[in-house]
Amino acid sequence: MTDVLPLRIASLLPSATEIVAALGFADCLVGRSHECDFPQGIKNLPVLTHSKVRTDATSAEIDRGIKDLVEEALSVYEVDAAGLKAAAPDFIVTQTQCEVCAVSEEDVACAIAEWTDSHARIVSLTATDLDGVWEDIRSVARALNADVAADALINQLVARCAGIEDIATTLPAKPRAVTLEWIDPLMTGGNWMPTLVTMAGGENLFGTAGTHSPWLDWEQLLDADPDVILVMPCGYDIPRALEDMTLLSDLAGWTDLSAVRLGQVFITDGNQYFNRPGPRLVESLEILAEIFHPNQFLFGHERSGWVRLPGYRPAVRPTGIML
Repeated sequence: MTDVLPLRIASLLPSATEIVAALGFADCLVGRSHECDFPQGIKNLPVLTHSKVRTDATSAEIDRGIKDLVEEALSVYEVDAAGLKAAAPDFIVTQTQCEVCAVSEEDVACAIAEWTDSHARIVSLTATDLDGVWEDIRSVARALNADVAADALINQLVARCAGIEDIATTLPAKPRAVTLEWIDPLMTGGNWMPTLVTMAGGENLFGTAGTHSPWLDWEQLLDADPDVILVMPCGYDIPRALEDMTLLSDLAGWTDLSAVRLGQVFITDGNQYFNRPGPRLVESLEILAEIFHPNQFLFGHERSGWVRLPGYRPAVRPTGIML
């Protein structure tokens, strides 16, 4: 009897890595993107991509660098074609949803175009909303012949979401919230974010579910005067996002905003949670729920997943309900 060789999977974006791991195939990963950092142990894998834009630049410089590349019809990321070939993957997981978020299917196709002996199959994630994330999990599972694992995982994730939604949406207070996915220039959350805000018992002020995140004028935010401001820059952790907060707090009218006056400005780890269309969007929902309704929800994400903007009214954490 011939031994069946284990699958070899290269994941070129963080959410794909998390999906592969959640389906039980973490040990089959043979390469990752430069941004993949979860679950533990992933960082030991060969890095197969890099960004052409300096990530240590200012928000405005990063934005300009990305736009310059896109305007020239160039990719924001580069695939290590030699490293990818050396990894010899059976499956390469990438995405088609956002040309500035991760390596695209076109990037991968170009990288393997000269492999005359390649049998690698490209699996592309396409989610633009929460339901699309569940479908992406199914797409990866179908490629890996893991439909049963996908059903179990999705049922668990959907049930966790429903448990929060069933409580949060019946609460009388619905804080009017704005989610900021970039600070300079301002961008508000689209895609899955409006759905998560609503499920967590909030009222989403900008952005539409299933569509790309739109740019936002400062005057629009001032006019809306949200009850809650959630800062979650794409690719930033909490310390990095805090570095850029003066770009907001120095703007005319900042201190007049209700959310600022009442201490309802929150910095979240957008990189680990809200920016990644994978299984941990459920944790993102938990973060929103305990921010919007601290008397009802307490999941323990404070300090690791979110913090209140320092220098404003201290957080008062009631007992809450740990779900």
